Amino acid sequence: MITSSAFSGKNYAVLGLARSGLAAAEALLASGANVTAWDRQDVARDRLAGRAILADPLEIDLTGFDGLVVSPGVPINSHPITARAARFGVPLIGDVELFALARSELPPHKVVGITGTNGKSTTTALVHHILETAGLPARMAGNIGLPIMGRDPLEPNDAGPGVYVLELSSYQIDLTRSLACEAAALLNITPDHLDRYESFDHYAFSKSRLFAMQGSEQFAVFGVDDAPTRAVMAAERARRPQGCAIAIDPDAIASMQGDWPSLQGPHNLENAAAAVAIAARLGVGADIWRKALTSFTGLPHRMERVGEFGGVLFINDSKATNQASTAPALAAFAPDPDPRIHWIVGGLAKEDGLGDCAQHLGNVAAAYTIGEAGPRFAELLEPAVRVERCELLCEAVQRAMAAAKPGDVVLLSPACASFDQFLDYEKRGEHFRSMVLALTGGGEA
Repeated sequence: MITSSAFSGKNYAVLGLARSGLAAAEALLASGANVTAWDRQDVARDRLAGRAILADPLEIDLTGFDGLVVSPGVPINSHPITARAARFGVPLIGDVELFALARSELPPHKVVGITGTNGKSTTTALVHHILETAGLPARMAGNIGLPIMGRDPLEPNDAGPGVYVLELSSYQIDLTRSLACEAAALLNITPDHLDRYESFDHYAFSKSRLFAMQGSEQFAVFGVDDAPTRAVMAAERARRPQGCAIAIDPDAIASMQGDWPSLQGPHNLENAAAAVAIAARLGVGADIWRKALTSFTGLPHRMERVGEFGGVLFINDSKATNQASTAPALAAFAPDPDPRIHWIVGGLAKEDGLGDCAQHLGNVAAAYTIGEAGPRFAELLEPAVRVERCELLCEAVQRAMAAAKPGDVVLLSPACASFDQFLDYEKRGEHFRSMVLALTGGGEA
């Protein structure tokens, strides 16, 4: 784990003892801090019994505390812990801020921070893969993988210093004050998570804070497809030397595009362009990143190729939980020559309408609507494409398989959250994958 003498003898409270909270508490204890910890679940608290004071920060005197560490899942816009911390003048922070405070004692290293409404997981994993392909010591954490404070420090090798590659949600950025990334990316800002912010502008401001924490000569790369992201880029360009705040340029790598099976679609070309820009800034040559893009296997539930059976390709894009995330998936499979996407769509809607998906309905052979939002999607889609109202994912998969012909694509890209029928998007994607493999026999055709 990551420890630091900066925490020794100081007093910290930790609220929430799931993965990131428990890792933070363990790292603080190992660093010699005095820790008061709390979780609603007895079993979570029991892990720290005898080593930390077990008390609810909402009920104790916080005078003299140096920080109150909360999980990114705590809605600080509405949770009473925010007012409680403010009352005692205690900074509300997350585990990423602890990492930032510990950096000065770590072996020589660099940090990459990646944020955006959509695409940040793929871009984070791709940067990590490119760096590993280049032989650099690299570690992936943050909103993806294991909590950063629970990871072992990186040691430099002959290829160079270690690189921590962090996927950062707006919630994590909200709880971070001093993380100055050597390289950072903002892919896009589209409406999402607005229950946690007063307005869309506040959400966009949260994303922009990652770049405000950087020094003026540190590197940043930005998407250009939406006005809020372009506005952040313009502000950062105004305070940095030329070349330190650049735009994603998919065209620059499109001409060199080879066989990149896990990076299909225009959105993945943008993700790849951002990853390549960061890798190049860290000294990785074109021969290395091109090799890495070819060998990249992608992430589960994000344009994941479940398999090709009977000439039909099955894609698990369960992580697409809003229209802006689904639209590029629809764009990835053009007619050949007829529309060939059998689109499974629906769940718990985050917003009304089709959004950017409407631009790509010409690629859709049929739509299979599911979940709470299914009837609304059916109403919106029926004037343009054939729709089958299914309600349940299992029924949608069976109908899509029956209708698809060789060359077609069965695409689960719901444009909705999963919580009406599934615990999370991972469970939804796993259910889709298991059904496809069961119904096809799991063998490649």
